[in-house]
Amino acid sequence: MPRDEAISIATDFASNGRFLADLTRRVAIATESQNPERRPECYRYLQEIEAGFAGLGFASEIIENPDPTGGPLLIARRQEGDDLPTLLIYGHGDVVAGMEGRWANERDPWHVSVEGERIYGRGTADNKGQHTIVMLALEAVLQTRGHLGFNTVALIETSEETGSAGLREVCLAHREKLSADWLIASDGPRLAMERPTLDGGTRGTVDFDLVCDLRAGAHHSGNWGGLIANPAAILANAIASLISHTGRIHVRGILPAEIPPSVRTALSRIDLKAEKDGPALDPWWGEPGLSQPERVFGWNALEVLAMTAGTPEQPINAIPPRASARLQIRYTVDTDPATFIPAIRAHLDAHGFENVTIVPMAQESDWGATRLDPEHPLMRWAAASVEKTTGQAPTILPNAGGSLPNDCFADVLGMPTIWVPHSYSGCSQHAPDEHLLQPLVSEGLAIMAGLFWDLGTPGGPDRNFTTTKR
Repeated sequence: MPRDEAISIATDFASNGRFLADLTRRVAIATESQNPERRPECYRYLQEIEAGFAGLGFASEIIENPDPTGGPLLIARRQEGDDLPTLLIYGHGDVVAGMEGRWANERDPWHVSVEGERIYGRGTADNKGQHTIVMLALEAVLQTRGHLGFNTVALIETSEETGSAGLREVCLAHREKLSADWLIASDGPRLAMERPTLDGGTRGTVDFDLVCDLRAGAHHSGNWGGLIANPAAILANAIASLISHTGRIHVRGILPAEIPPSVRTALSRIDLKAEKDGPALDPWWGEPGLSQPERVFGWNALEVLAMTAGTPEQPINAIPPRASARLQIRYTVDTDPATFIPAIRAHLDAHGFENVTIVPMAQESDWGATRLDPEHPLMRWAAASVEKTTGQAPTILPNAGGSLPNDCFADVLGMPTIWVPHSYSGCSQHAPDEHLLQPLVSEGLAIMAGLFWDLGTPGGPDRNFTTTKR
């Protein structure tokens, strides 16, 4: 069957050296977006990707970022017919710092090395390896039937690791060029390594500091202890008023009213388990009455990321003048982030913490929460395609627990979105020894080739979908 032939060609790329050759060239380009001196490398990377797309019949252009802190972007398009549907694909070519000298076995982060099933190198998992899989799957379909059966727009940015600066503005300014019926993209890890995952969206994030600043300097704890207030103790109690010792959030105004029935049904099919080398799960932590999948994919989380008072590295016998903590809310589409800070302010005031200040943080990204209903026709279609390819039903997440710039596509461009990750939670992305697993590369190539084959086959997904937005 032609579909099987396309999948065979795609999986052969994982074993005949083609995938590794493409990935090796791309990992060698040190696209550290946090380092302004690496900006020329971001242009060089887009030129490499532009050449790859040219071989697939795409016309490309490199777009300057309207935000001076962001790197360039690439928009590429393959037009097969004005009457055909259009698919948008996305990837990011930038990476976090290479962390040279900290990788095991003297590995070079800018050189792909293969050890057993692991393919090491900065960007192998996040995200160069994943959009290389997408590109090769398109190539496999083209080799098999000579055309895709749909139009394709590709958007590759180089600022995702610093918050996708300028991406929203580019989507607004180039809305016509980026207009599509659906987005299918690859980033992030699977929920479980052994089963494919389909993510319909992501949670959003809001960061803020709580600060208790009482006086100009520290004072001797022997002379003043019991006479002057301790800001660290006040702050600890303020945080305890927000969230209990078992993780229940007391500020009910920042929480969803409910989990939608279709989301609850999808999450009921998930059995969360600790991954190898990952932390053990704490079933007693979080919102009472919710399952663990509901707590991370269907609910909001309030986390304490850091706390400081005095000099922790060298404590002295003094009451500190100031204490601060960085907190974060991960939220779903069911809540409005504009209400979070006022709700927390009202809660602190009601509990006697008027001397604790809230300092909203400028977000590293302005990625908002998005979700595709698990019963959405596109999700059902994609799940059927993946099951046909792999022989097992994928895990369906209405939204992932983490964040991506998906709101640019779901909200700004107004299209249904599905993310098909090809990595796993132990891949060490953002750390030394980042790697991609060869079996997941092979299966990822098969999955994407199957999806693209089915997308261009009569009877594919309806073009008149609507997406679920806040």
